[in-house]
Amino acid sequence: MVAQPLARVGAGVIGATQRSLTELREERDRLKALVDAGGGVDIDPKLIDPSPFPDRLPDDDDLEFAALKTLISEEGQKVPIQVRRHPSHEGRYQVVYGHRRWRAASDLGIKVKATVLALSDVELVVAQGIENAARQDLSWVERALFAKRMDDAGIRSRDVRAALSVDDPELARFRAVSRALPVEIIEAIGRAPKVGRPRWTALADAIGNDTSALDRVRKALSDDKVSALPSDERFKAALAAVTPPVARPRREMKLRSPAGRVVGKAMFSNDDVRLSVASGHGQAFSDFLEGELPGLMERFFAREGEA
Repeated sequence: MVAQPLARVGAGVIGATQRSLTELREERDRLKALVDAGGGVDIDPKLIDPSPFPDRLPDDDDLEFAALKTLISEEGQKVPIQVRRHPSHEGRYQVVYGHRRWRAASDLGIKVKATVLALSDVELVVAQGIENAARQDLSWVERALFAKRMDDAGIRSRDVRAALSVDDPELARFRAVSRALPVEIIEAIGRAPKVGRPRWTALADAIGNDTSALDRVRKALSDDKVSALPSDERFKAALAAVTPPVARPRREMKLRSPAGRVVGKAMFSNDDVRLSVASGHGQAFSDFLEGELPGLMERFFAREGEA
C-alpha cells in the first residue's frame, strides 16, 4: 500500500513563508495521521537506503539489537517501518523511521514490512521528528546533530524547529554545540544518554575559548582505555581534558623523628613538592632519598596503572 502524498501548497508541508506555531503543529498532526494510517508492503532490505538525515549515534552495546533480531526471527515483524521512494534512484527507497528493524531484517535475510510514504525532504525530517518525539529516547546531542544535518542540507529553520519540536533558543543551543564540536568528536563520544545540555554546552564553550582544547579532547578520546568506556564515561574524559584542575591551597607537613622532634617540613601544591630538613640531617637525608626515589617511582606508577 502506498500512502497518498500530502496536499502541497508552495514548497510543501510547511511551505508558506508566514505561518504561526499553531499552523506548524496542525501540519505536523496531519502528517502524523497520514503516517499512522499507512499499511504495509514487503520490500527487500537491499533496496532500501538509510535516511539522508541520520538522527542516531551507535549504541554502546548490541544487546538490545540482538534481542530485537531474535524477536523478529521468532515472532515476525509486527510494526512496519516507514520509507519513501528514493528521490534520485528508481526502484530504491529511503528509511523515514525504523532503521533498527530494517537492519534486523537485512541481517536475517528476510523482507521488511514497510509503509511507503510520498514525502519531500521537509516532510521526511518532520516525520522522523514525530517518531522521535513519541519515543523520547534520542539523547540531547543526537538531537543537536540531527539539527546540524538538516541545516547542512538546507532545511529551513522553521522546518527544523517543527521536526524537533523546539523553540528558537533551544535550536540556537543545538547549533552552537554542533558548530563548536566537530562531528567526529561527537561521534567518538557517542550518544551519552545521561549527559544533558549544560555539560555539552560547557564542553563546546571550553573548546571555543581555548585553541589547544580540541587537540586535548582528541588525544583523550584516542586512548584505548577511554574508547572502550560507555559513551557517558567517554564524555567525562573529554570534559576533563578541557577542565582546568581545581587549585588546592599549599599544604605543609612537619617531618618528625621517631622521638617526635621536628627535623624539617614538606610542602605540597598542585605543581610541586618541596622538602627541607634541618642542617644536621640534610646530607644524610638527601643521600637516603636519592636511593629510595627509584623504588618510590615504581610504586607510584604501579598504583596509577602505567608501565
